[in-house]
Amino acid sequence: MPYAIITRDKPNSLRLRNDTRKEHLEYLTANQDKLLAAGAQVDEEGQGGYGGIIIVDTEERAEAERFIQNDPFTKAGLFAGIEVVRWRKAFFDKQRLV
Repeated sequence: MPYAIITRDKPNSLRLRNDTRKEHLEYLTANQDKLLAAGAQVDEEGQGGYGGIIIVDTEERAEAERFIQNDPFTKAGLFAGIEVVRWRKAFFDKQRLV
């Protein structure tokens, strides 16, 4: 069962997010074989970014925790909070699985 990683940026950290974004995307690309999905949380206009959701295809919580700890956003100190939770695929890729 995969793990969802939900992050929340520190207040007033959009500049840090933008400055680190390239390295973050390179990290995700280098590890995309481990990802079911990943993306930023944005405002209603689709602007900015104030956190993210990453779904890691692993059965091991420790692997999901290592994944986010090695993310350049984490290393740069962007996040105020990180939550790692098990995620059950009930509907995925436009299909019902349960």
